[in-house]
Amino acid sequence: MNILLEFFVVTFRVLWAFVLAAAKWLVRPKEKSVAGQVCLITGAGSGLGRLFALEFARRRALLVLWDINTQSNEETAGMVRHIYREMAEEAAAAAPGVAGDGEEDVLPHGNLQVYTYTCDVGKRENVYLTAERVRKEVGEVSVLVNNAGVVSGHHLLECPDELIERTMMVNCHAHFWTTKAFLPKMLEMNHGHIVTVASSLGLFSTAGVEDYCASKFGAVGFHESLSHELKAAEKDGIKTTLVCPYLVDTGMFRGCRIRKEIEPFLPPLKPEYCVKQAMRAILTDQPMICTPRLMYMVTFMKSILPFEAVVCMYRFLGADKCMYPFIAQRKQATNNNEAKNGI
Repeated sequence: MNILLEFFVVTFRVLWAFVLAAAKWLVRPKEKSVAGQVCLITGAGSGLGRLFALEFARRRALLVLWDINTQSNEETAGMVRHIYREMAEEAAAAAPGVAGDGEEDVLPHGNLQVYTYTCDVGKRENVYLTAERVRKEVGEVSVLVNNAGVVSGHHLLECPDELIERTMMVNCHAHFWTTKAFLPKMLEMNHGHIVTVASSLGLFSTAGVEDYCASKFGAVGFHESLSHELKAAEKDGIKTTLVCPYLVDTGMFRGCRIRKEIEPFLPPLKPEYCVKQAMRAILTDQPMICTPRLMYMVTFMKSILPFEAVVCMYRFLGADKCMYPFIAQRKQATNNNEAKNGI
């Protein structure tokens, strides 16, 4: 094709993409069904991972829960089973012979199950061995939610090398191992969905959490490159969603504070709200979701403004040192723990 003609075609497609994106803001797309599909969630024992598990359970997915903490993972599984029982009781209470909404015939409530595995996603061998168990005991994974995450809570020069490595392994490298474990079957079937739970700190950074920001930037880069690779391979049946929330009130960054005059307009997100927004994006095959929407504007401005202008903005918002109170609390808690144990 003549390059000039091709340029006009590309221009039209770009403009058309803007039209379609705007239309989705006005007309909410229909959510797809995940009933009967195997959904694997890492870091499912608490926080966002637990809430993702409950949301997928309500949509009748078969849950595979990974977490390094066996007890908390089993607690999440208990909550999922409770949801399954409630749905089974509601189905049994319905008049016999009455047709459902179509999804009921896809997977009877009695077939809904949840499987738990203790897995340290920061260890490659552990991921591959556990993935093989999942394939043998449950089946092939259709929805992979890479959610597990850790934070060291130290300034760079005070952070032990082992904690830096741990942050990178869990928050970034683990995405490579889990994806390599389950992507081959998705490619074979041209069906699946890979979700990367990153952070707004994977799009723009702040002081004091260099290892965390680097790991989340890495997760975002991995996700975007993977998405391009799937498009290049024309595997349009495999969807990807990047989740980048602002500070979520899960306790992970307890003590983090921006300027007190600004905080009422930009408070920490409720975990339930964050997950519901992410679920809507996942079930409508949205490529990326930032919460709140203001994060899109912050990311755009960071891309076009000079660095010194960004610094001025950060200082005005109190975002330049927002992690310092959190780091101070972590340091005090560590010192208290060491004193208690006589270290």
